[in-house]
Amino acid sequence: MEPKDIDFAAIPQKAINVVTRPAEFFQSMQKTGGFVEPLLFAVIMGLVSGVIQAILGIFGLGQPGGMSYGFSSIILMPVAVAIGSFIGAAVMFVIWKLTGSRENYETAYRCVAYTMALSPITTILGVIPYAGAVIAAAIGLFYVVMASVHVHRIDALKAWLVFGIITAIMLLLSVYGQYKARSLVSDGAKWQKMGEEMRKEVERAGREISPASEEMSRQAQMMAEEARRQYEEAQRRAQEEREEEDDD
Repeated sequence: MEPKDIDFAAIPQKAINVVTRPAEFFQSMQKTGGFVEPLLFAVIMGLVSGVIQAILGIFGLGQPGGMSYGFSSIILMPVAVAIGSFIGAAVMFVIWKLTGSRENYETAYRCVAYTMALSPITTILGVIPYAGAVIAAAIGLFYVVMASVHVHRIDALKAWLVFGIITAIMLLLSVYGQYKARSLVSDGAKWQKMGEEMRKEVERAGREISPASEEMSRQAQMMAEEARRQYEEAQRRAQEEREEEDDD
């Protein structure tokens, strides 16, 4: 399928169908037709997710990194989706094959690409620390099972068991990653605060030392003046004594 043959106006409705009626969508999904249409669908969903991430960044929500990360995600998300969809489809293709699927890689790719309709939802859920990852993983598991059952004809119990274990492992890694990321941000804030406190302490010490330094300098000048005066006095007396001796 060529890009000019794609009905872009139908993409929003297709995304709604994936989200609201996954069983019906995967039952009627075309298993062939090329990679262009599902790829564009996934990229558009990634773009929508990037825009949502940018909006969340304006309000200080979402992933660590703030507003700059939010706006950069408008570009990064579609690119990441375009690359990640092929890698993810390859992984899912192997898993589906191992669980008994007879479908080819193209079918696996189309399943993965269309489940990207969940991306805007999971982006919003990412605002919720830890719990958001759990909810997103549960939603993703349900849709993967729907694709496994209705497209790849895998037994539902087997699909739930296999993908449930995989999801649990991925969820643990995701939660751990969130924990480490938030810890790094928290530690960075602590070090920044400590640095600011140290700077203030140095400035305060400098202000206290400055008057003392001025006083010490003044005392040194007075001592130097006194030494010079005594030296001159000693020279004057020595001169007087020599003059007296000369007179005698």
